[in-house]
Amino acid sequence: MTDLLSCLIQAVDAADSSDLLLEAVEDLAAAGLEGAIPTLIAVLSYNNPGAAVAAVDGLIQLGEPAVPALMEQLDQHNYTARAWAIRALAGIGDPRGLITLLEAVATDFSLSVRRAAARGLGMMKWGWFPHNLLEIAQEEVLLTLLFVAQQDEEWVVRYATVVGLQALADAITVTRPDWRSQIQAQFEQMAVNDGSWAVRARVWMAQQHLQAETGLPSSERDDQPSPLTKTDWQVILEKLYDHKEKERLTPTAGPSYQFENRTYKPVVNAAATI
Repeated sequence: MTDLLSCLIQAVDAADSSDLLLEAVEDLAAAGLEGAIPTLIAVLSYNNPGAAVAAVDGLIQLGEPAVPALMEQLDQHNYTARAWAIRALAGIGDPRGLITLLEAVATDFSLSVRRAAARGLGMMKWGWFPHNLLEIAQEEVLLTLLFVAQQDEEWVVRYATVVGLQALADAITVTRPDWRSQIQAQFEQMAVNDGSWAVRARVWMAQQHLQAETGLPSSERDDQPSPLTKTDWQVILEKLYDHKEKERLTPTAGPSYQFENRTYKPVVNAAATI
């Protein structure tokens, strides 16, 4: 297995054309070896979108073991690599990426990053969350997606929020039917008011799905027990409360969103206006 990994990595390093690099990265990603994680993450910074997509797919397939290295990637100054890393985190659904996705969907200037984050937020591995943290996290995701669904100017991002909200509605069918009703009310507004026919069509699909859904569906993402430690959950909780504090203190230019007698204002940074 080590020999195979070495050969696959060497092929990536030796690739001297875009086509050869793409082929080598696809082979490395398909192998599903954890030892490939550093190389797949390095590919995210290459100027080769095709290879980056293949690397993201490979990292998503590897799942939880890739998350710590991806989180480290977010601290680098290479925005392109950071954007691809966020997409990988969104696809994996690991709770350690929750705050990163919350901030990305509300503030990132790249519509593709916001789109990936919106979709990923609704598809978190909710079954991994401890009871005392689950509702706090789901409320923050709900508030963020409701706001973005109303305020984002890009139809592809609003489309992705519909996908994320539908997934979240499935997850809270039993535990928070009142929040599910909030999502359905949002869909009713978008079905009439959204300026994109594609978004309205996706809303209609979501409405049909929610009307047919009667119970809490199982999720393939939650089948395995959580590998996260008490320390991991403590860090997630601290980041979540820091995020909520920023919401409370940060002024915003746009309208706020009212939810259960609480005024929600998403985090805004300078990049959001670029």
